[in-house]
Amino acid sequence: MIAASLGANIELDTAIADSRQRFTAANPASLARHQAAKQSLPGGNTRAVLYYEPFPLAMTGGEGNRLTDLDGHTYVDFVSEYTAGLYGHRNSLIADAIRKVADSGWVLGAPNPYEARLGEAIVARFPAIERVRFCNSGTEANLMALSTARAVTGRPGILAFEGGYHGGILTFAHGGSPLNAPYPFVLGHYNDVAGTVALIRQHARELAAVILEPMMGGGGCIPARPEFLAMLREETAKAGILLILDEVMTSRLSYRGYHGKVGLKPDLVSLGKYIGGGCSFGAFGGRADILDRFDPSSPNAFGHGGTFNNNIFSMAAGFTGFTQVLTESALTQMNELGDQLRGTMNDLLRQRGVAGTVTGVGSLMNLHFIDGEVSSPHDVDAADPRYLHLWQMEMLLRGQYVTPRGMMALSLPFTRGDIDRFTGIFDDFLAEHRTILPIRR
Repeated sequence: MIAASLGANIELDTAIADSRQRFTAANPASLARHQAAKQSLPGGNTRAVLYYEPFPLAMTGGEGNRLTDLDGHTYVDFVSEYTAGLYGHRNSLIADAIRKVADSGWVLGAPNPYEARLGEAIVARFPAIERVRFCNSGTEANLMALSTARAVTGRPGILAFEGGYHGGILTFAHGGSPLNAPYPFVLGHYNDVAGTVALIRQHARELAAVILEPMMGGGGCIPARPEFLAMLREETAKAGILLILDEVMTSRLSYRGYHGKVGLKPDLVSLGKYIGGGCSFGAFGGRADILDRFDPSSPNAFGHGGTFNNNIFSMAAGFTGFTQVLTESALTQMNELGDQLRGTMNDLLRQRGVAGTVTGVGSLMNLHFIDGEVSSPHDVDAADPRYLHLWQMEMLLRGQYVTPRGMMALSLPFTRGDIDRFTGIFDDFLAEHRTILPIRR
């Protein structure tokens, strides 16, 4: 934790208390909803990432990249449903596709016209995906990829990375969750080339797969270094270990996915989030020889069920968004706006002398109030979380919807005007709270 004097700590705590008091006074309807929800939902919540103190805002609707809450306030949405809201709110083409299938009937219990077309589009776009299967979430996609690797290799172990997140039961912050799936995990340090080589070679005979995001999302929007990714491909190939790239978030960072952007060829890729067009979605794909083990017409095929794997809402919304809305030019423009936003925020932190950095790639980024380079989750362990608490409250009070952990994600409706307004508000925040924010050394 960055050292601070007793007086500075008192000032910071006072500022947080004041911002929470103003937030509570401004949002009585959201507060009432939260208190009522606690009667049936533990803590009034059924999705932990959406909780923050003193209580989360409840949203009633959205348009473009704007949200409206229960108390009638409007926000610019920098959460973007933790990257799943890439298309913004109420895209007309996707809405028309959903209405069409709603009018035609659903839960049909049979293949529908959309799933193969979506599969073809995914295979055509992402270089490492030769075959693909659908499921219902990124968590499920990663579970299926890991179980597939274990079945194909006949080995039990999985190498993951501390601070990584691959779903609600595949989370590795601070050593992992007690709710994690009971695979035998080995944990490495992200971006540590020498240490990871040693781990792979030490455990090679028992490892079925190495799984990672090419840029950590929940771990702080930390990109993998090129030499780290190259080492993983080389070492896993030599040892017969499958390399699984979790692209649930990062596939939005390039038209060909992040692996296409950096020229990496993993064995398996997991997808989710935005590809469902706002509906539940997950997918795992990769090498044809691996995925063809799921061909139900083949002897000894792997069974893979799931009532809603091909549900017509996700298939129709996903196909429409992926092929008609997510053009290469639109995706490039969104990611360029993200690069501009991150660059300007870092410039402002330097100019104001605040110890902080914004990490990320393209349209995904994370603010860290810490001095120095951030190349792994360990680098931010010393950060005082109170600075982000204050930042979130003050940004919400200024109409900017941001996450409590500092992560931000853009969506296609964002404009340069949105970015300029946000950076102006951010600069005002830095100037107003300069005396209690950490000092750049």
